[in-house]
Amino acid sequence: MTTITLRFKVNGRPVQLEVPPGRRLLDLLRQDLGLTGTKEGCGEGECGACTVLVDGKPRLACLTAAVQVEGKEVVTIEGLAREGKLHPVQEGFIQTAGVQCGFCTPGLVLAAYALLQENPQPTREEIRGYLAGNLCRCTGYEQVVEAVLWAAERLK
Repeated sequence: MTTITLRFKVNGRPVQLEVPPGRRLLDLLRQDLGLTGTKEGCGEGECGACTVLVDGKPRLACLTAAVQVEGKEVVTIEGLAREGKLHPVQEGFIQTAGVQCGFCTPGLVLAAYALLQENPQPTREEIRGYLAGNLCRCTGYEQVVEAVLWAAERLK
């Protein structure tokens, strides 16, 4: 079987792996690296459960070929907390009950983090628009919007 050597960073750590050319980033993260916080929902890019950050931008890991992260930095939900302390976006989801079953939460948290990197003080409408590609069947979206606003206040 033909493989490609990939070199990139995941959550700040250098990684080198041999992967088949068609391997999805989602499978590489979950199966090869054991980073199971990234979820497969639809597998078609419709739900956002597999959202990760690639060079700071949200990407759907189910639609991203692993070879596309060569030389890049990937951040998963496991890499957002620092030194055992949750990031304010993660804490915001807890404080505002933006978490129910938790399946979509990693993707929502990473998308919210990316939004606040681009726009530190978003309006409710901007939050809804930015997170429109992340579906949640449990919480409704008001708690998620509140979580982002909560985090924005603490990141000022």
